[in-house]
Amino acid sequence: MFVVTVEFVARPEHAAAFTRRVHQQAQDSLAREPDCRVFDVCIDCARPERIFLYEVYSDENAFRVHLESGHFKAFDTEVAAWVAAKNVATFNRLE
Repeated sequence: MFVVTVEFVARPEHAAAFTRRVHQQAQDSLAREPDCRVFDVCIDCARPERIFLYEVYSDENAFRVHLESGHFKAFDTEVAAWVAAKNVATFNRLE
């Protein structure tokens, strides 16, 4: 399995809208991508503008498919101005 973690810091004035939109993105990914196994959205209890994603794909190619999907590209374009910082990391999960 291929794991992707993403930490976003949303601009405070866009935090609520970003959270709603990233939640929709998670639902879209799970519904439309059979190789997207997990897409968790976590909100920092003390700093709601800090959002952490935990995503699991069947393999690295499935993640590349995710990045090329129309729903991801639409999300990425829509939220770009709402994001102050973004950090992405990838891992291979031991089975």
